[in-house]
Amino acid sequence: MKKLLFAFLLLLLGVAALHGEDGAYIGVNVGTAMSSVPAPTQITTLLRSQNIRHVRLYDADPAMLAALANTGIRVIVSVPNEQLLAIGNSNATAANWVARNVAAHFPAVNITAIAVGSEVLSAQPNAAPLLMPAMRYLQNALVAAALDRYIKISTPHSSSIILDSFPPSQAFFNRSLDNVLVPMLKFLQSTGSPLMLNVYPYYDYMRSNGVIPLDYALFRPLPPNKEAVDANTLLHYTNVFDAVVDAAYFAMAYLNVTNVPVMVTETGWPHKGDPSSEPDATSDNADTYNSNLIRHVMNSTGTPKHPGVAVPTYIYELYDEDTRPGSTSEKYWGLFDMNGIPAYTLHLTGSGVLLANDTTNQTYCVAREGADPKMLQAALDWACGPGKVDCSALTQGQPCYEPDTVEAHATYAFNAYYHGMGMGSGTCYFSGVAVITTTDPSHGSCVYSGKNGSALLNGTSLAPSSNSTEGGSGAQRAIGDVSALARVVSAALLLSVLLL
Repeated sequence: MKKLLFAFLLLLLGVAALHGEDGAYIGVNVGTAMSSVPAPTQITTLLRSQNIRHVRLYDADPAMLAALANTGIRVIVSVPNEQLLAIGNSNATAANWVARNVAAHFPAVNITAIAVGSEVLSAQPNAAPLLMPAMRYLQNALVAAALDRYIKISTPHSSSIILDSFPPSQAFFNRSLDNVLVPMLKFLQSTGSPLMLNVYPYYDYMRSNGVIPLDYALFRPLPPNKEAVDANTLLHYTNVFDAVVDAAYFAMAYLNVTNVPVMVTETGWPHKGDPSSEPDATSDNADTYNSNLIRHVMNSTGTPKHPGVAVPTYIYELYDEDTRPGSTSEKYWGLFDMNGIPAYTLHLTGSGVLLANDTTNQTYCVAREGADPKMLQAALDWACGPGKVDCSALTQGQPCYEPDTVEAHATYAFNAYYHGMGMGSGTCYFSGVAVITTTDPSHGSCVYSGKNGSALLNGTSLAPSSNSTEGGSGAQRAIGDVSALARVVSAALLLSVLLL
C-alpha cells in the first residue's frame, strides 16, 4: 500500500512539475569556486528569500540536494566533465550515478533535468565521442527507474559551436561536430529535451572590436535605423541575446530539426573587471543587462524567429566566485557576494514577483498568491504577535483595514516585518507563504514603504524557520509554497486513508 501511495504521489508531483516548467522563467546558476562557500542551508535560504524557483548546479552534491529537498525549487543537476569518461564507457556506472544522485533524492528534490558535462564540444573536444554514450546510458537509467517522464537529459553548449551566426538565418553548426550533433539533436527530439545553450553577449561585444554596439549587447532600446536586420528574413534584431538564440534555431533547421526548444543555461554580465582591459565590466552594465534580460524573458517576448515563445534562461550566477582563474571579471559575475550581500542593485520595479535583490525601498514582501488561508492566518498572527509588528493600521477604521482579507492583512504585516528587519535574508519567507516583489502593494491611503516596518519592531529576532506558520511539520514545507501541489498531496493522503 505504501508503494502504491508513493507511486501516486510521484505521478502527481511529476505532472505538476512538468506543468510548472511551461512558459517563461528565470533561473540562476549556483557555482562554488569560492574561498568560503556558504552552507547549503544558507544558499537555499537566499534562494527562497529572492523567490528563485529554478537553479542549476554544476554537480550533484548530496548536501546541497538535501538542503533543496522539500523546497519546491526546480533543480538541474550536472555530470561534471571529469566524470564523462566513466559514465560514457559504462551503462552500469551511469545507472549507479542516477541511483545515487537522482533517484535517491527525487521527488523530495524537484529535479527536472540532468546537464551532461559543460561545453564539452568546445572546451574538451577529445571527450566529444563519449558525450552521446553518456547521455544514452543516463537516459537508460532514468527509464529503468521510471523517471524519464519527469527528468530530461541534455548538455550545455557554448554558442561558439554556431558558425556564421549573423545574420541568424545563415547560421550553421561547426560541421566537424556533425558526428556528435546530428545524433544528439535526434536524441533531444525523441526525449522532448531542450538544446542547452550558453549565451554571453558580454564576450560577443568584447571580441567584436567595436562592431557590436554596447547598447545592442545590453538590451537597451535602439532606434529603428540602428537595429540589425537579417536580409534573408527581414527580421529585426534589437539585442545580441535574441540573435544568438535564433542562430541556434536556424542552425538546427539547417539539419532538419525544427521542434527542439532552446534553453539558455548561462548568461549574464560581470559587475567588475580590470579597468584597463575590461572597462565595460561594471555594476551599472550588469544591472542594465540582467534587469533588461529578466523583463525580456519574463514577458515571453520570444525572439524575432519565434515571437511569444518563451526562452527559459539561467543567469550566471548566484555568487561571485573569487577563486575562479582567468581575467579579473571571471570572479565577478555574481548577483551576490559570498555573504549573500547584493553585488549591485537590480532595477526591476513594476516587474512583479521575480528575483529581486534590490536593497532599496523598491522591494516589498507580500503574501504569495494562492497560499493556503490557514497558513497565511498563522503567519499573520505570528507577525502581529511574537514578530512584534505594529498591526494597528489593520484595525477597523484604519487606512489598511480594507480590503478585510487575510491575504491583504498578511501582506501588510509581512512587509512591515521584512523592512523592520532590514530586508535581511530569510525575513520574507514565513514558511513559503510570502514572497519578495518589486510591485508596490500600496492602495488608497494605505501606503507601503520601507518606513512601514522600520519603527514598528522592537528587538525582534529573525522569524524562526520553524514556527506557527508551518503547522509543525517539515512535510508540509515540501510543497507548501506551491498551492497546486499542496492540493495534490492532500488528495493523495486522502486516497491513502481510503485504501487502508
